Amino acid sequence: MYLDNINSPKDIKKLNVEKLQTLADETRNALINKISKAGGHNGPNLGIVEVTVALHYVFNSPKDKFVFDVSHQCYPHKILTGRKEAFLNPEHFHDVTGYTNPLESEHDLFTIGHTSTSVSLALGLAKGRDLNGRNENIIAIIGDGSLSGGEALEALDYAGEYNKNLIIIINDNDQSIAENHGGLYKNLKCLRETNGNFSNNLFKAMGLDYIYVEEGHNIKKLVEVFNKVKDIDHPIVVHIHTIKGKGLPYAELNKEEWHAGGPFNPKDGSRKIENDESENVVFDSLKELLDTNKKAIVLNAGTPMGLGFVKGVREEYVKRGQFIDVGIAEENGVAMTSGIAKNGGTPVFGTFAPFFQRTYDQMSHDVCLNNSPATFLILNPGVYGMNSNTHIALCDIQMFAHIPNLVYLAPSCNEEFINMFKFATTQKKHPVAIRVSSNMVSSGIEDKTDYSLNKNKIEIKGSKIAIFAVGILISMAKEIAKKVKEKIGLDITVINPLFLNDLDKNLLENLKKDHNFIITIEDGEVQSGYGQTISSFYGDKDMKVKNYGISKAFHTDFDPNKLLEEHGISVENIVNEIINFINDNE
Repeated sequence: MYLDNINSPKDIKKLNVEKLQTLADETRNALINKISKAGGHNGPNLGIVEVTVALHYVFNSPKDKFVFDVSHQCYPHKILTGRKEAFLNPEHFHDVTGYTNPLESEHDLFTIGHTSTSVSLALGLAKGRDLNGRNENIIAIIGDGSLSGGEALEALDYAGEYNKNLIIIINDNDQSIAENHGGLYKNLKCLRETNGNFSNNLFKAMGLDYIYVEEGHNIKKLVEVFNKVKDIDHPIVVHIHTIKGKGLPYAELNKEEWHAGGPFNPKDGSRKIENDESENVVFDSLKELLDTNKKAIVLNAGTPMGLGFVKGVREEYVKRGQFIDVGIAEENGVAMTSGIAKNGGTPVFGTFAPFFQRTYDQMSHDVCLNNSPATFLILNPGVYGMNSNTHIALCDIQMFAHIPNLVYLAPSCNEEFINMFKFATTQKKHPVAIRVSSNMVSSGIEDKTDYSLNKNKIEIKGSKIAIFAVGILISMAKEIAKKVKEKIGLDITVINPLFLNDLDKNLLENLKKDHNFIITIEDGEVQSGYGQTISSFYGDKDMKVKNYGISKAFHTDFDPNKLLEEHGISVENIVNEIINFINDNE
């Protein structure tokens, strides 16, 4: 096996070009070995194997610098840059992350997990090179799906007037996570169909040089093209047509399903872990809204499956004009949502919490400053969301709760979500965002809360000690109350705050009458979080307040329950704290 002797890109250069396809095949097999056993991003990586082999054959990493957009296509790069054991040996599967990571290798320049950033980062590397009088090649590798992101288009626009070496590899497999959306993809399609000769060329219109490669899995052709552009003295786009999921027929056929996922049988693609068929309260609520309100519409930015709108389901609502996927363009989606609400529609925009980070200006300025009565679903926030440092969302409360006019709701169960959603999509006074945890389940109790009132819900009425528990942590708070009752016979108060954007000041004042210790627990960062707003309220009053939350850091690859426990958020720890407080104050 050639791969046995590949420990760095220098070893690839020892092979003659005729042997590179065999190396690519072995690299793809190593890739399949890992993703079939441990899961990961399947389609993007399978489709870029030949491109990666050719890049490392022609260029000289780490002197020449590669920036992989999103990093969903960096696995072959990792295999060829000294990290193959993490793909061949199950004992080492967790030695590397799923994203480029400078802590792992000098061949990785940035930790990257969000889309549309590579060309901007590459431009910065190029300008840094220029300032230092060096001459290395700077190469950005970006997928066609990422081109719809505003930052990518801003970077291409600036690159059009840059005048030194910059190589932009566009890996065009005619697919984002779901299908692509937007006018620029019509242009890419025409370029593919004309072998790059379509007269109305988007990249040339921006002032960029351009070359097209139809045979994106032909290593000899790729090597030829890369040698042609190596050391070029101006920016150029190398547009390469590839097949997402290349090498696994079922992945090539069903690109959306095989973008990413858990372990599978490589022979037939059967999943080793069956898909969860549990209740999808988000989809059910959205479907009911669309089916009963012709003025309602759901918007998404490249992740429709997160809302339950998988292929085959969403198509019907697209035909009705009630579902829009704007592609990877969250800012556009949020601003459109504001416009729809202002002009009489009932819009709901939803995507995963880490991707809402890109929309802060639109949420604050376009939505909330204008008080547009739109609904936003913040999926998978807190520790029970994604756990890579590129995808964590531990600051959603800090991001949203302080924006004027925005109502930020935190359901603790499915029943609360259903009622919050009905409130959000029927009221016309304010924008409403709902924090939707992946761990939210049914409580079995009917929710009769009036969400037009900014009032907290007292789940258990007691004295002396009160616990405010955000969202799904309410179940832990109830267990704490049960244990305290069992151990010392004290009924403590458990409060479900519901509204994170403001305080229930009447309740906080009333607690002073028969309580002297407040505990807050939340599954996001504690600094400037919900709990600290309560601490601020009681700052000049005779009330002890203890805030529990996650420390300010880029936590990564964590077990959510262990991370909570490490920060004191456990039944045992808080029960002991309460008992110690009671004993010390009797």
